[in-house]
Amino acid sequence: MNQNLKKLYPSFSTALLEDIQANAIEQSFVSGDVLMRTGQYIRHTILVLSGSIKVYREGEDGGEFFMYYLQPGQACSISMICAAKRETSQIMAKVDEDVELVLIPLSLMDQWMMQHRSWYEFVIGTYRNRFEEVLEVVDNIAFRAMDERLEFNLKRHKEACGCNDLKLSHQEIAAELNTSREVISRLLKKLEQRGDLKLHRNHIELLK
Repeated sequence: MNQNLKKLYPSFSTALLEDIQANAIEQSFVSGDVLMRTGQYIRHTILVLSGSIKVYREGEDGGEFFMYYLQPGQACSISMICAAKRETSQIMAKVDEDVELVLIPLSLMDQWMMQHRSWYEFVIGTYRNRFEEVLEVVDNIAFRAMDERLEFNLKRHKEACGCNDLKLSHQEIAAELNTSREVISRLLKKLEQRGDLKLHRNHIELLK
């Protein structure tokens, strides 16, 4: 675990890496596993070693709004905030691609913030990066039409997987954008006619 941590989290000091090695647990989860549910108390914060996690905000009607990905070299800022305030989770986290995680007991958060400067800077940087990403999502929702929101959504998936072939159904995209499948299908067809992408049975191929 230590070598992977050094590679993915190069800012961590040797003392912090040793503390993680001594206190954290490495665990694997498969695609579809729910790591965090709305309303549950959180006992660990997570560092991602491989794979990806999708973070959602759940509505009162049971709908899910996609917020962002967690990928290798990143941490879950929501769990850090919940640890600091002793609150329940306000989001749902689901494994998108099989993941390897480092689970850090939340009881160590306050101690490490004071004890390890590199952990303090990492946590603050994680807060800042997630806040900026959420602001971008809010701007996208508030100020863009649905066709622009769709293009923004596809771009985020492309950046997350580092590929042009997105294994997404029209229904999945509709759920993430809180709209109907028919609307998404119609807009995707327009993008295909424009030459921006090619629709396949079970995936979307981005051409630009």
